[in-house]
Amino acid sequence: MLITLAGTLALIGLVAGAYYFAMRPVTLRIAVGPSNSDDVKVIQAMAQTFARQHDSVRLRPVVTDSIGSSATSITDGTVDLAVLRGDLDMPKNAQAVATLRKNVVMLLVPPQSAAAGPSTPGGDAKISGIPDLVGRRIGVIGRTQANVKLLDVILRQYGIDPAKVSVIQFAPPDVAEAMRNRKADAYLAAGPIGSRLITEIIAASLRDVSAPTFIPIDAADAIAQNYPVYEAAEIPAGVFGGAPARPQREIKTISFAHHIVARDAVSETTVAALTRQIFAIRQELATDFPLAAKIETPDTDKDAVLPAHPGAAAYVDGEEKSFLDRYSDYIWWGLMGLSALGSLGAWFASYFRRDERVSNTSQRGRLLDMLALARRSESIEELDRMQAEADDIMRGTLDCFERGGIEEGSLTAFQIALEQFHNAVADRKAWLATRPPDAPPNDSSPKDNLAANVQLVASSS
Repeated sequence: MLITLAGTLALIGLVAGAYYFAMRPVTLRIAVGPSNSDDVKVIQAMAQTFARQHDSVRLRPVVTDSIGSSATSITDGTVDLAVLRGDLDMPKNAQAVATLRKNVVMLLVPPQSAAAGPSTPGGDAKISGIPDLVGRRIGVIGRTQANVKLLDVILRQYGIDPAKVSVIQFAPPDVAEAMRNRKADAYLAAGPIGSRLITEIIAASLRDVSAPTFIPIDAADAIAQNYPVYEAAEIPAGVFGGAPARPQREIKTISFAHHIVARDAVSETTVAALTRQIFAIRQELATDFPLAAKIETPDTDKDAVLPAHPGAAAYVDGEEKSFLDRYSDYIWWGLMGLSALGSLGAWFASYFRRDERVSNTSQRGRLLDMLALARRSESIEELDRMQAEADDIMRGTLDCFERGGIEEGSLTAFQIALEQFHNAVADRKAWLATRPPDAPPNDSSPKDNLAANVQLVASSS
């Protein structure tokens, strides 16, 4: 009973532990930055939604000062996830979970009538294409070097040495003042169409009746071919509204993505669950962050520039593993362990009851000895004493069987011996009751005499 109870408790504990292990929430640290950016706000909203819905995967945002710092955190392994810019150097241990947003590159020239102040030599000449940027001041919006490198890629594609242009970097809040004071001849910005950044830049360039001039990147296909992290894209005509429409025609440009990436060491099951959660709340997030509705699945092709994490790929391709697929090996080994534990427990039980088996064997031997004595007994009192002893032996044997000390086969053998003993006692008592008073002692019973006569006849033959 103790072994059965222990085994049952062990099984319940194993099942409870497996359930807790499988269902407990997993918290992943995600690096995102810089602070107050749209990316930080979206990730914080995701984290709050996951916690409120008690999802299996939770997020703990780690705000960094730049995307470069986020990439370093992934490389160092201090975080599990990060939001990284696709056209920057990607850590080798980073794999895509989702495409957070697509950014388009916008090059525009503010209307001259809206500007007041000094200009560069030739600054009054019209800028209609990228070759016209030579010798001009280009305002790059953003304090990091990411957009500066992007400008260099565009200029080199057109055969322009980046040293032939003057680059001035502006923080987004300073763009309006820069345009009013004509601090640059053209501006480069990158962000999703409809984002707050692009909207504010367009608004800053419309302080006069005239509309800004959008500079197309006609070599977008060539840039995308030479730099796979970029894609050829278009800014649709009239997407920024206004009358006349802004822009008045479709503008060719390039785009790149911001990705949610995970370290390759993060569990496939965890990333699959996270990916499923992200796309489950995408529309909910779009209420406060409209661009969240455009979160996309990662590229799961084997030749993708940024490989998808196996967990995200399993979700996208519909190959996400079920509970049994994930834990069948553990269940099988658990059952094997329980079987081995049961066998070991049975061996220990048998080992600890060896004394009972030895005692029962000796009791059975005693019963057989009494069987022989009963056939030669000379008094009914002696037979009654042996029968009482046989009853005690029977009681002890049955108790031993109930405790599991002996098996059913041993009990059957004991029953046969006991039955023979009782028959022998009954026959001997009957013979003693009919024996003449003057009969010699130690006379054999009728059955013994009959057996002897049969043996004699057989030997005579």
